[in-house]
Amino acid sequence: MTADVAVLGAGMHPWGKWGRGFVEYGTAAARAALADAGLEWRDVGSIVGADTVRGGYPGYVAGATFAKALGWQGARVASVYAACASGAQAVNAARAQLLSGLADVVLVVGADAAPKGFFRPAGGERHDDPDWLRFRVLGATNPTYFGLYARRRMALYGDTPEDFAQVKVKNAALGALNPYARYRKRVSAEEVAASAVVADPLRLLDICATSDGGAALVLSTMEFARRHGAADPVRIRAVSTVTPRYPNTVLDLPDIATDSAAAVAPPDETFRASIARAAYEEAGVGPEDLSLAEVYDLSTALELQWYEDLGLCGEGEGAKLLREGATAPGGRIPVNASGGLASFGEAVPAQAIAQVCELTWQLRGDAGERQVPGRGWDSPRTRGCSGTGRRCSPCGERRRVPHPV
Repeated sequence: MTADVAVLGAGMHPWGKWGRGFVEYGTAAARAALADAGLEWRDVGSIVGADTVRGGYPGYVAGATFAKALGWQGARVASVYAACASGAQAVNAARAQLLSGLADVVLVVGADAAPKGFFRPAGGERHDDPDWLRFRVLGATNPTYFGLYARRRMALYGDTPEDFAQVKVKNAALGALNPYARYRKRVSAEEVAASAVVADPLRLLDICATSDGGAALVLSTMEFARRHGAADPVRIRAVSTVTPRYPNTVLDLPDIATDSAAAVAPPDETFRASIARAAYEEAGVGPEDLSLAEVYDLSTALELQWYEDLGLCGEGEGAKLLREGATAPGGRIPVNASGGLASFGEAVPAQAIAQVCELTWQLRGDAGERQVPGRGWDSPRTRGCSGTGRRCSPCGERRRVPHPV
């Protein structure tokens, strides 16, 4: 038995470097999501904000900050910080509130105003903080980590810089079609190869930038969705927030060392693969059931790694999957139809929320020029819907979303 919640609304503020505060980006995204849902702010029973550590006190209490900006109306409030997982944790917190009966409608908001250049740890001397240590002791900035991961793939699986460049080519072509993306220009493999080396073997165009931006979702119980007139809304069926198992033998920053496997055998799967498995098990599906995916492409090499961790292909076969065109529009499993972080850059609290926005628009068939064929209104996989456009042929009903698979 699954525990679904409905996605009634999705909204974003365009990503870029706008020079304004994160609250402005978040409230703009929130209002867009509410309008998309056909709801008023006063209809919201709870708001969950994904925190930013770069916004001072308002950033640490993002839920209350956004509630105040939208206008106090008595809603419950929660704030969540989990670094790059903040958006996913915020969605998870909202889902828990809905399934527990604490609220019928929850607004989830994440926004950031990022610094120029790569991220660095918050100020202060913290010798027991692995994030502080990896910067100050190792000099391991995020691009350094991305480069090490790329080198690992090259050593283990034979990936090449040319493979990495093709990830950027694919995502840039899709980002060029996305009005919310920061970078809306196609690039060639030659342009990637000609860009400056940042962390060998990765070049400037292999690595995502830091950005300003915001994203928001209006989630509800299925009962509320039906009362609201959304008989078959896009649904969130599972959220995975699992932790690693000891010993963790594949390095993930901010950790700067792996566990020893001398006395205890490593687990059967890596940490990242366990995240996907937990989501599949809760949702009652497998990777073979997926129609498209949004993955965390902090670098081009990391996108290839996620292909494998999600079970889209076998270990070491990510580059092969890419070369075959399987992850491009029209392929077996299109990945990052939004353009990915390659086109957006990092606005940390908003990233996972933005991915859910994109998947919502794709499943509705509302993704415009970047719509993945067969995943929205025209999908032959939708139950009972054989026609095109937004009218279900068998039932004749003009629907907001297609019948579920």
